[in-house]
Amino acid sequence: YTADQWIRLGAVTTVEHLISTGESIPFIIIFPDDRYWNQPSGTGFGQRVVNDLIPHIDETYRTLPDPRFRAIGGLSRGAGWALQLGLSHPELFSSIGLHSLAVFQKDASKVDDWIIKIPPASHPQIFMDIGDADKELVSVQQIESIFTEFDLSHEWHLYSGDHTEEYWSAHMEEYIRWYAEQWNNQ
Repeated sequence: YTADQWIRLGAVTTVEHLISTGESIPFIIIFPDDRYWNQPSGTGFGQRVVNDLIPHIDETYRTLPDPRFRAIGGLSRGAGWALQLGLSHPELFSSIGLHSLAVFQKDASKVDDWIIKIPPASHPQIFMDIGDADKELVSVQQIESIFTEFDLSHEWHLYSGDHTEEYWSAHMEEYIRWYAEQWNNQ
């Protein structure tokens, strides 16, 4: 949607709470904006994230440039990007959050190949959730069954709800806690 969507939905408030209470180690969260979200998906956004944004963040901030300490996640189309980039770049990400995943048509047939190419020791941790009234439910269930077929470790949550900000807002704390937990366990 827009670059401030995660912020409006409570992500920053949750991050600040987890860090200030000591429930999580400090971490950086980046909200890149796919300003062409209503256009057909192309390679531009993903290439900018991998080739420009991540190197810029690692050069500019005190990061741990290791996939064990980097996650990618998104809502809807953002989850589509997270699926694509997370599975096709295991050298960059160890955790993938797929919240109300909107699978890009061209990516649906590639998921198997991406998983096969990932060395077992580099398999990511995955969190998937969707509302039971979400228009993307059938395609998300197909992706979840592929993960199960390939024995790819993942959390799968089917909640009551639709493809809306109200749904995501209700689960934002759970999402942020899941990401933070991945790093706290390192």
